[in-house]
Amino acid sequence: MHLIVAGLNHKTAPLELRERCAFSTAHLKTIYRELQHHEELCGAMVLVTCNRTECYASVRDPYSGFALLERMLSVHAGIESHVLATHLYRFTELRAVAHLFSVAAGLDSMILGEQEILGQVKHAYRIAGEAHMLDSLLNMFVQTALHVGKKVRAVTGIARYPVSVSAAAVTLCRNILTTLSGKHVLVVGAGDAGSRAVAALMQNGASSVIVSNRSFDHAQRMAAMVGGRAVHFDAVGDEIAAADIVISCTAAPHQVIRVDNCGDALRRRHGKEIVMIDIAVPRDIDPELGQIPGVFLYDIDDLQNVVAQHQKERLLAAHHARTMLECETLKFAQKLSSLPLVSAIAALQQYADRIAHDELEKALRRLDGGSDHVTVKAVLASLAHSIARRFVHTPITRLKERALSRQVHEDIDIINDLFRLDLQRSETDAAHQARNAR
Repeated sequence: MHLIVAGLNHKTAPLELRERCAFSTAHLKTIYRELQHHEELCGAMVLVTCNRTECYASVRDPYSGFALLERMLSVHAGIESHVLATHLYRFTELRAVAHLFSVAAGLDSMILGEQEILGQVKHAYRIAGEAHMLDSLLNMFVQTALHVGKKVRAVTGIARYPVSVSAAAVTLCRNILTTLSGKHVLVVGAGDAGSRAVAALMQNGASSVIVSNRSFDHAQRMAAMVGGRAVHFDAVGDEIAAADIVISCTAAPHQVIRVDNCGDALRRRHGKEIVMIDIAVPRDIDPELGQIPGVFLYDIDDLQNVVAQHQKERLLAAHHARTMLECETLKFAQKLSSLPLVSAIAALQQYADRIAHDELEKALRRLDGGSDHVTVKAVLASLAHSIARRFVHTPITRLKERALSRQVHEDIDIINDLFRLDLQRSETDAAHQARNAR
């Protein structure tokens, strides 16, 4: 079995392409149903975040596995295969292991050390599990990656210095407007990203927060948590007219803030500055709105230009983290190499237990039905000898059958090593080996 990953991220593909690969949970379930019918695939997990779409899989043949995953991405994203191929990375075995470990630790993110990614890997793992797409190898792989991600954060302290996408957006607002004190904020989207943005804005002095969401109930719950006000989704255009900051982070598959529903409201501001930050993928805000005077529009790729606080500390922690990841990758490699022995060891233990059980039953019957001259000591001695003879009977028989083969000396070396017998080869054996060597 082989581990592979095929994917694209913010380093290899532009936002326009990543948007088309940002599959929803419902879409992923459709993808998994299709993948279940391919015998070359033993397990699969699709990880989708703002900055990446990656397909991890355990396959019998890496070549056919990559072909299947790339064909799936091309079809479901609606991207021609030759175009998609130029933006994909493909890793196998330990490179695939090292990659997911790095992703889970936050070292492959746009914002170094971001915390959201670990939760996103957990979510992808859960969805794949619910779709019954996790075989034993992939299950062990992802569980280990989650453990490594937690361990790196705990040991290196990189979690003390991260800047999430939401926090980076707030930093950008502060850099442009100097202060958030007294500013009116409109947050579109009441999910986790919206919640984090609201909390950060309030902590930095925003005077009021208005929350809008497709589900008004969700908007009300978030607004109640932060002392803000909820509005219906169709009122976003009116609220934009009075806002200083707009942060949009919905999960909508299309743009929700457009020229036709918000353009007039922005023009009525007559050039008054407003910062609009779109942290959604696919994008929520129509890029054309950025052409209106006074509108400063930024998307998720623009956040790469935000200088993160504690950059030096994060880089030092990241260096330590990468050293840890190298060690964890090697440990996992050793674990993988021992997997073929697991079933063999279990079978050997069962073989020994079966012999012991059978011989014990015989000994107990002798004690129960034996005459007075049958002593416990004699029965125990017979039991011990019987177990020993039965345990070596089959290996000895097989050795005798292989006695004429050229591998007999290799067999003797293996037995010598496994049982630490310190066997000494006879001169005849040595001469025979010398002749074979010639």
